Amino acid sequence: MTGRHGDMMRPSRPAATVPDLDLARRVAVDAAEAAGALVHAPAQRGTGMRVKDATGDVVSDLDLAAEQLIISRIRAGIALCMGTLPVLGVVHDPVARQTWSAVRRGGAYGPGGRLARPACRAAPYGPVLAWTQGHGVDRGDATARALRLVLESTARRVLQLWAPLLSWVMLARGDIDGIIGYRAEAVDLPAGALIATEAGIAVCGFDGQPFNEAIGLRAQDRSFVAGHPGNIGRLTGLVATATRIAPQVANLTAAADW
Repeated sequence: MTGRHGDMMRPSRPAATVPDLDLARRVAVDAAEAAGALVHAPAQRGTGMRVKDATGDVVSDLDLAAEQLIISRIRAGIALCMGTLPVLGVVHDPVARQTWSAVRRGGAYGPGGRLARPACRAAPYGPVLAWTQGHGVDRGDATARALRLVLESTARRVLQLWAPLLSWVMLARGDIDGIIGYRAEAVDLPAGALIATEAGIAVCGFDGQPFNEAIGLRAQDRSFVAGHPGNIGRLTGLVATATRIAPQVANLTAAADW
């Protein structure tokens, strides 16, 4: 085609196909629940474990089998890409046999239906918080040590779960008051954070600014604070305190190592 000045005009590209997110959610939920059924019975008898990478993180044979099952299902008929922004999240608990899911701007759902924002409850004896850090964080990391010190001295209880994704579900349900993540693993963010935010939870960076939800972030960009909007200021305050004392913690660590 040519324009009025004789220059060549590129043919217009076909409009991008909008994915059926409701269908994608159903397929993802079915895949997650099938994987949960796969691991549930053998998990009660024990299973083989192996080291996953140089950080010493471990993975079981059932983890690998479940991963292959999910991949094989998602590859059949599914094409979902919305840039780097997660638009669908599913978390399945194979022990409780319960599933939670969310679609961006479509709400979060659990076994009882759509999740409403949990109440901002008072915590006169301190909040109940979850803590997660990436496997690549060194044991002597001063910021990580300072964060744990502040959280353990302030919170009523600090949970560190084997499956951090369940912490997001607990927060979305109102079972806990917040999550602090330091250089969290990339796999522990997209699905859980989407479920929490669709349930009305606020997620921000350590600086208090909205958290960058894009996938593929560097480890240093995967630190976050999550909680009810009414409590998020207090949680970021704890992080700010930990950041201030990190140099002193580093000095104490160096003296102890000597």
